[in-house]
Amino acid sequence: MVDSQEKPHAIFIPYPLQGHVIPSVHLAIKLASRGFTITFINTHSVHHKTSKAQHGGDTDIFSTVRRQSGLDIRYTTVSDGLPVEFDRSLNHDQFMAALLHIFSAHVEEVVAEIVKKGPPVSFLIADTFFVWPSKVAKKFGLKYVSFWTEPALVFTLYYHMDLLRKNGHFGCLDAREDPIDYIPGVRSIDPKDMTSYLQESDTSTVCHQINFNAFNDVRGADFVLCNTVQEHEPDTISALQSKMPFYAIGPIFPTGFTKSIVATSLWSESDCTQWLNTKPPGSVLYVSFGSYAHVAKNDLHEIAHGLLLSKVSFIWVLRPDIVSSDDTDPLPVGFKEDIGDRAMIIPWCCQIQALAHPSIGGFLTHNGWNSTLESIWCQVPLLCCPLYTDQFTNRKLVVDDLKVGINLCDKRPITRMEVSEKINRLMSGKSKDTLKKAIKDVKKTFENALTKGGSSETNFDRFIKDLKASIEKKCGANVGENKKCPSDGT
Repeated sequence: MVDSQEKPHAIFIPYPLQGHVIPSVHLAIKLASRGFTITFINTHSVHHKTSKAQHGGDTDIFSTVRRQSGLDIRYTTVSDGLPVEFDRSLNHDQFMAALLHIFSAHVEEVVAEIVKKGPPVSFLIADTFFVWPSKVAKKFGLKYVSFWTEPALVFTLYYHMDLLRKNGHFGCLDAREDPIDYIPGVRSIDPKDMTSYLQESDTSTVCHQINFNAFNDVRGADFVLCNTVQEHEPDTISALQSKMPFYAIGPIFPTGFTKSIVATSLWSESDCTQWLNTKPPGSVLYVSFGSYAHVAKNDLHEIAHGLLLSKVSFIWVLRPDIVSSDDTDPLPVGFKEDIGDRAMIIPWCCQIQALAHPSIGGFLTHNGWNSTLESIWCQVPLLCCPLYTDQFTNRKLVVDDLKVGINLCDKRPITRMEVSEKINRLMSGKSKDTLKKAIKDVKKTFENALTKGGSSETNFDRFIKDLKASIEKKCGANVGENKKCPSDGT
């Protein structure tokens, strides 16, 4: 192995939500496999939940990958400003306020310690939703790489909040409802397809403050990496590239799309393989609303009754806090008895293992971006039920642009009859065949992007080349001024 002093060293800080940690872990491994030293920093809380899910597990989540592959990935944790046992799901606003106001002080402290102890640090990789990375990077003389875990379309909508506000589509009590056709690189988008925060009239919330501050801060990034595929968002990406070094490098998955050897799950995983093995190919609906979003109890009951009416076999991943941490048994009375053996209800599982099983024929999803990418990779059509944030925009990409899914409802109350009817459309008949053909083509685009010479691999190579040139240029200036050069230890 090359001596770590000769390798560019990055500090990598993911947003402390599972949907952000997962692609961050795999990006860290990918960078380390290209010869970088990575110091990966989870929050104490994320580490605590991950360790608990592994029944103790390693204190260092990268120990196995380091031992098996020899990659130079170090691991440490930092406080997000709240006690480890504090219920972040139940107290969302307090959690977000801590990330907005307190977290950066803890980050500065741990970054200072890593910079002081070495090996010399060249750059900081941090999630775009943080409000502090460009300032922290500047303070310690580091390049800043912003990692955007969602589609380019979502990024550009946030990036152009000023245009949305100026044109009356956002930030006012009586927002316009006509299509938005003035965002660079976006042909036209209906306001209902914007992220949930951009559809709200009250912009004083903590989440809005995070969005405003984060997208002000990202203007100071040296590079932006995006977990999307160039071929599916070409105009949006091209428009963003005219403003900043923006690289589409997705989809970011574990090597071989197998269960990760790095622990990223915040809950213990149930194994549903044996049950799935008893079901015919393509006959089972996979139902999951992700790792963080909540479902209103009435909507959950309508979905449950719709599943019953559909007569389709299903696996339902039902987090203990799906409605609230205070309501750990939110299903309708008698539901579990009514479904019998045609369904399996579990608190959590390894999603890529479940989706990759041949018995899975459809996915009733909240449209989180990781779930969307994973479903497409497994050629499993989607029934879209977005709940908040980017999920409405992701749904638009899935249903209108890629045409690999069906929309469940548009801000109307969810009804059991509609749930049942849409499930059967997804799982059988002509619409199923149409969706399967479309998703096969999109999967092929994904595969091509990740092969040598494909768009995502080419973009990743170019990013590394541009990053190293930027570091070397900075080092040359430092050497000329008799300062330490962080990229080579001189």
